[in-house]
Parts: sequence; C-alpha cells; structure tokens
Amino acid sequence: MTPAIFGIAGAELTADERAFFAEADPAGYILFARNCVDPVQLRRLTDDLRSIHGRENLLVSIDQEGGRVARMRPPHWTAYPAGEVFDRLYRIAPASAIEAARANAQAMALELAAMGITVDFQAPLDLRRPETDNVIGDRALGSEPMQVAALGRAVLDGLALGGVAGCLKHMPGHGRATCDSHLQLPVVDASDKELEADIAPFAALSDRAHIGMTAHIRFTAWDAEQPATLSPVVIAEIIRGRIGFDGLLLSDDIDMEALEGSVPERAARAHAAGCDLVLNCWARMPDMAAIAEILPAMGEVTGTRLARALAGTRLREGCGEAAELLAQRDALLGAVGEAA
Repeated sequence: MTPAIFGIAGAELTADERAFFAEADPAGYILFARNCVDPVQLRRLTDDLRSIHGRENLLVSIDQEGGRVARMRPPHWTAYPAGEVFDRLYRIAPASAIEAARANAQAMALELAAMGITVDFQAPLDLRRPETDNVIGDRALGSEPMQVAALGRAVLDGLALGGVAGCLKHMPGHGRATCDSHLQLPVVDASDKELEADIAPFAALSDRAHIGMTAHIRFTAWDAEQPATLSPVVIAEIIRGRIGFDGLLLSDDIDMEALEGSVPERAARAHAAGCDLVLNCWARMPDMAAIAEILPAMGEVTGTRLARALAGTRLREGCGEAAELLAQRDALLGAVGEAA
C-alpha cells in the first residue's frame, strides 16, 4: 500500500485514475467540491473507490468544517456554521456550547457517512490570536487553550457518534501564522515557553483522536530550518513527544506553496521526517505517479495506526436523526441569541 492520500480530478473516475489507483493502492482519498455534485453521484464515486480495493473500511476523507470550509454545500447538503459560532456561545454558556458543537458534528457525520465518507479533517485546534491570518480566522474554536480543547473534544465525539473519524489539526498549531501557508511559508519566532499554549489543546486531546495533521509552518524555537511537516525534530520531539500523539500523522497538503521543491520531493521529505501518510490533493497524475514511485511501501506501524483510525468509522446505535440534532443545536444557539 502506498502511504499517501490522493485527490480525484472530477465527479467520476477516469480510466487512467482507475488503473493507477488499482496499481498504486493508496491508503485513501480526499474529496473536494469538484467531486461532490449530488448525493447519487457522490455515493457512486465512493462506492467505486471501494470496489477498486475491496476494502469496505476505506479512508475516504473530506474537509467539511462548516462556514467557508465546506466541500458539500446546499442545495444538496446542509450548510453548517463556522467554529466561531461555538466560540461566541462558549463565552456565555460553556455547557451549551459544548453540547451544540457535539450535536452539530454528529449531524454532519451522519450526512458524510451516508455518502461513504469515513474521515473528516476537523476539528481545528489552532488558537486564534490578534495576528492570526484569515486562513484560520473564523474557523477557530477560540483563543483560550482549554476552551478550544473542550469544544474540539465535543466535535470529535460528535463525529465519532455519527460514524466518522475526526482529525487534530494543524499540529503543533497554526494560530501564530501571519500569512497563508497555501501561498507562502509562515515563520513563527515565538519562544518555546510561549508555544506551550499552542500545543496545549493538542496535548489535551492526543488520546481522543487517532488521526492528526501537521502544519506547514517553521517554528524557529524548535527547528530554524524546516517547517513542521518536513522536520524530524518537530515531529519526534514536539508532536510525538510533548503533545504525545501516537496516531496516524498526515502531512497537510504537499501541493501548498509553503513547501519548496517538486511535489514528489516534498512527499519524500515529509514521509522521511515522520509523517505516516502524505496528503496530495490536486489530482495531477504525473505527481501522483511519481509519489507512488518514490515512497516506500507502507510500514507495519503505519498500517496499525491506519487500521486503528478507521476502526471507529461505524455508525453507533441510537445515534439519532440529523434533523433532531440540528434542532437541538439551534435551540441551544437561539437561547442566547446566536444563529447557525
């Protein structure tokens, strides 16, 4: 199995994609708006992916946070609020915010699971600060570490109840970035002491989620040369060490311009630094083929982590109906004048 997650070019697999995926046998796939036309089409696509590999429990992922970051959108799917809504509610009524975030995530998971999706790349545990670039912005669950951890836990629990695995991102923290890592490399010069707050939410939930994602950010206090995704020091000493995360570690998208070199070179460096899987989103066949060629076959430790991450992606009994969960969320938000 190739230790990579690949994108898909369109609404259905091409003949070239089908042949390549069957041969390369990637760990999984990531979906974008270009892949999500309507429920019938999307379910057919995810079923098609499963048929290639013969693995019912396949890693089929998406970025479906709510707000700006939503690949499945109305009119075919529900619009969900950004994390900032739950942040505002938490400041007024913490218990209500936690329950609203859980109900929201559970309803979202039911919708994702119905489409054959097993992994949602949320919750973002990045602390929002005055200087935080808008690439995070209203996606953040707050600026106080334990609040973010509490709401993040609710999101992860809600997703799990709906049969979908969540993800801790972006480790070891994206909140101090003052530019968009899709476009350039953010450099954070905060001290090790100052960065304790950034890693605190991840450490609090390190045993709650079995999937995590790195940040394309250089933290000079930890590694003056390499961004976290490409840094053996940050991955081993901070993410695996101080945060204590022992789950399946993914790179953020290696197509992002924060990283230098060709896409296959980036993939090789991220894997060598300690990322279990490399995330490659743009569905460019030459890049995917080169990544499959350059990366070693998936190792036993990564295979165990992958299996553990997907073990919980099954709908639990008594998980409720999406409409009821959204009504519960809206009642909690409405009680203090918030709106989804």
